[in-house]
Amino acid sequence: MNNKLCVITGANSGIGFETTKALAKKGAYIVMVCRNEDKAEEARRQIIDETSNPGIDIVLCDFAIQSEIRKAAEKIKTEYDKVDVLINNHGFIASGREETVDGLEKTFAVNHIGYFLFTNLLLDHIKASDYARIINVSSQAHKAGEFDPENLQLSENFNPTKAYGNSKLFNILFTKELAHRLVDTSVTANCLHPGTIASNFASDASWIMKTLFTIGKPFMASPRKGAETSVYLATSQDVENVNGAYFKNKKAATPSKTARDADAARELWKMSEKLCGL
Repeated sequence: MNNKLCVITGANSGIGFETTKALAKKGAYIVMVCRNEDKAEEARRQIIDETSNPGIDIVLCDFAIQSEIRKAAEKIKTEYDKVDVLINNHGFIASGREETVDGLEKTFAVNHIGYFLFTNLLLDHIKASDYARIINVSSQAHKAGEFDPENLQLSENFNPTKAYGNSKLFNILFTKELAHRLVDTSVTANCLHPGTIASNFASDASWIMKTLFTIGKPFMASPRKGAETSVYLATSQDVENVNGAYFKNKKAATPSKTARDADAARELWKMSEKLCGL
């Protein structure tokens, strides 16, 4: 991974932190895209200390705000000629239904539109690489999701778990359509389930979900284990020509029937373009 530029979102904690550290150990230059500057700087120092790789930059971005996504993408495009690996890793689960400054339900905005807009804004820079990979962190929770164009952002019957499941389904549908659009390029796009991971992921969730998460933590995998499939997809020659697949435990797996629906993937893409003015 020497001289490869890897852009990783949500890179200062959990799976993102461990992914960043693993790729830094392999010699990659990293751009950590994070919301909290203090936590990002602390993570950056720790990773440099543990890997002896000083090639780590920080770009700040709150993925709930489209103007910040645009600003972050512009900063990366201004400072770097190309992007070799993009790992969309950030995630969020709301405790209740709230809307962002752009008028979008927040879980949908962060988890889906955050991936969709950031990737599309960087796409020309990604295509500038001789061989690039886009990796979207999804979840097995997508199996509880549904694609309902009439209730895309759960303006009716909102439920935090449902919103999260939908967003993870949308990650896979986005990957599917993106891969289709990248067929004749030097870029591949794949997605993955990292496992059920003991992290601080549920910090913004309801007290019930936080309690369940705390109780379940001893039975969950470590963030380091959760990062393994992301690192595999970013580095392995075994997946050099794999495009549009869903992975679990470093192996291709079959997602839900809805996640394999090409018409749904195409329709979601069009709706997403309108929601972020692309």
